[in-house]
Amino acid sequence: MKIALSDIPDEGLSVDIREKFSAEDIHVLSPVEARLDLNKAGKEVIVGGVLKTALALQCSRCLKDFTGILDIPVNVVYHPIEEIGTDKHELRDDEMDMGFYKGEELDLMELLKEQILLNIQMKPLCSEQCKGICPQCGINLNTGHCACAKKKADPRLEVLKKLFEERKE
Repeated sequence: MKIALSDIPDEGLSVDIREKFSAEDIHVLSPVEARLDLNKAGKEVIVGGVLKTALALQCSRCLKDFTGILDIPVNVVYHPIEEIGTDKHELRDDEMDMGFYKGEELDLMELLKEQILLNIQMKPLCSEQCKGICPQCGINLNTGHCACAKKKADPRLEVLKKLFEERKE
């Protein structure tokens, strides 16, 4: 969905979006729902609102597939791409919530895709209490216990173990 900058009145524009969404990196289970408020301030376009969707994720500890719900705030300030010129431009900390538009329109689907990708956990977990899998036998420790022998400490560290035992006494 593209919005022409000339279609944004001085008092702002509210947009409700409910779109099926596909991206190569993520599997979106439900339509992306967003309520966005667009306001112009000179050449800047300020976009604020909320985005909601459900994603198919895989737990980074136990490898179980699960549904993750995203309910995230959207706060981005768009500037014309001409402002940065043709030279390489390094983003400063205060520019992290900044985007750039080209021409006289703003692509809201690109904004939503970007916000989803930025807000997916780097290591998604099915739950905070997830125990993961046994590194030796591969059993899911959330559903059962393994009979693997506990790994012994490196023999080179036995000296430290003795030191800790002496300190406890």
